[in-house]
Amino acid sequence: MSTTTLAVLVPLLPFLGAVAGLLLGRSAPGFVRPLAILPTLAAAVLAVTVAVRQGGGQPISTATELTPTGSVPIDLSLYIDGFAALVAVLVGVVATCVQLYSTAYLREDPRYPSYAALVSLFTSAMLLVVYSGDLMVLLVGWEVMGICSYFLVGHYWETEAARSASLKAFLVTKLGDVPFLIGLFALATDAGSFRITKILGTVAAGGLDHPTLIALLLLAGVAGKSAQFPLHTWLPDAMAGPTPVSALIHAATMVAAGVYFIARLLPVFAASAAALIVMAVMAAVTMVGSALAALAQDDIKRVLAYSTIGQLAYMTGALAVGDRGAAVFHLLSHGAFKALLFLGAGVIIHAAGTNSLAAMSRMDGLAKRIPDAFWTMTIALLALAAIPPFAGFFSKEAVLVAAEQTATGHSDLAPSAAGWLVLIAGVLTALLTAAYAARLWLMAFRGRGAAAPDHGKEPFAMTGVLWLLAVPSVAFGLAADSIADWFDGRALTPTVATSVLGTGAAVIGAMLTYALWQRATAKTATAPAAGPATAAAEQPAAVAATVSAATAAAESAAETPEVAEVTHEHPTVPAGPAADPGRALLGPLHRHAADGFHLDAVYDRLFVRPVRAAARLVSFLDREVVDTYVRGAGSGTRLLGGLVRRAQTGNVQSYLSALLAGAVVLAIATAVLANVNAGS
Repeated sequence: MSTTTLAVLVPLLPFLGAVAGLLLGRSAPGFVRPLAILPTLAAAVLAVTVAVRQGGGQPISTATELTPTGSVPIDLSLYIDGFAALVAVLVGVVATCVQLYSTAYLREDPRYPSYAALVSLFTSAMLLVVYSGDLMVLLVGWEVMGICSYFLVGHYWETEAARSASLKAFLVTKLGDVPFLIGLFALATDAGSFRITKILGTVAAGGLDHPTLIALLLLAGVAGKSAQFPLHTWLPDAMAGPTPVSALIHAATMVAAGVYFIARLLPVFAASAAALIVMAVMAAVTMVGSALAALAQDDIKRVLAYSTIGQLAYMTGALAVGDRGAAVFHLLSHGAFKALLFLGAGVIIHAAGTNSLAAMSRMDGLAKRIPDAFWTMTIALLALAAIPPFAGFFSKEAVLVAAEQTATGHSDLAPSAAGWLVLIAGVLTALLTAAYAARLWLMAFRGRGAAAPDHGKEPFAMTGVLWLLAVPSVAFGLAADSIADWFDGRALTPTVATSVLGTGAAVIGAMLTYALWQRATAKTATAPAAGPATAAAEQPAAVAATVSAATAAAESAAETPEVAEVTHEHPTVPAGPAADPGRALLGPLHRHAADGFHLDAVYDRLFVRPVRAAARLVSFLDREVVDTYVRGAGSGTRLLGGLVRRAQTGNVQSYLSALLAGAVVLAIATAVLANVNAGS
């Protein structure tokens, strides 16, 4: 079978599995799990086969005209280079792991058949984006992912949180998709084609008439899809969906699509220095802001959500300095350890009965209850913190090396200002990333208090997947030299300068967090000693605030439908202060960071309230003005009809009298007009 045929089957098989799952979900429930796993697994195997055959060599390109348009043609085309081949493998492997994991995690969920089918459709859409060689076909996969995310995030639609989160994710990403679509049409107009190969040829020949405008329009869509500032606010709220969905969205689909799109069309963005500067600013602000917000979150999934935003900003920063090899290398590395982090978090929630870190910090021995999750989460957090020799170290260093080379003038692919922005923000974010990774590990696995409940070993479908993902989280970075040949050939190995900066910052962040955690633990151990009657009065204000915030967070987290559905029966976790080093590390900034720096409130005042006020005005004008005219026209017609109806008596004498009177009036009027005309 030809490589082209195999490539066509890669997105097609999960699509067919999704259709079959939706059709047979109720009538033949025994087929649901095989239809969820086998097509996705087959797609992953075929993606590996395509990658091996492509081998990082010449791109595989083929096309056929989809439909005549009369102007710019739309082609059903494939364009598979080293980037596409490896990203497709990531998508297939992560999606297979998610489907396997979900069979145990959601085994009691009555809506599992539709869930599994939507995950398969989600996977198919992302694979279409990865392999497509035509931007209009790519757009189909891009939008299908948006629809799937709406339904999957809103899986627990009975709750207001899930409904609001799904709607917010859909609307915010659509807000970016409007300029994105305009940018696609503008790009195709300048290039005369939607084919990626022809567009890149036009860019190389200097044929773009509006490179800055096109790049900024496309960047707006990428900011929405990949959750970059200022359109990132939907992603933390999307944690209302099931945890395996979060793993899929964050690791291999949806948010990865925007970064991949820029990497695919990087010459278009590189044609405008202004666009690269804007991209660098966006990446720098997103990196630092998301890392600060992650330090203040209590929900373990929201910590990981803000972490994803920051790691995507690293990739965007690499693209801003013109190195798509470093960006995609970090995308692949991040996909492995972030999927592991989310699926590991699912095991923790499954065992602890809560997704609140404050509640976990008051449990003793949770690490011993779930050793598989403990060890694999430790590996993933070390990779996230970019500690050598884990995968995240090599991929993050590749980004910092690219930024350093641009900043120091050793690369002319982007302005040096973009390099300095990415480098400084990247080093600072490395410190903050290690800090929130250490905080998560300490609060989840080193809690003190009541013994964590023991429900036996977690299902193998969940723990086995964790160990499978732990392998690339450890070893993938060692393949940096060979992977470079699949990309543009630029070295992806760390340098001494960036290694010292990045690793040094990470070690400082982790050690500082550990020291603050020890101090917070000592304070919380002595805080309740005054007795229940006087504890609130004698505790410092900060400790009292910690108690109330931690208790409220634990209660709200325990009430989420996912926790109620996937966990065992648990004893109530005693309320009390939580040893949270993030509060001491952030100080007065903690309250603002916990609320995402109030961006939702800002957007509410700048956009939501004015739009609602305008809608109310339009409704008033429609009701009181337009409807008044419409009702007046109808009333006038009815009045005139009533008058005419009164004249219709059926009496012939009345009709003749009226006719005679009319004739007399006309005669008199004619005589008067004749005299007037004669006198003039």
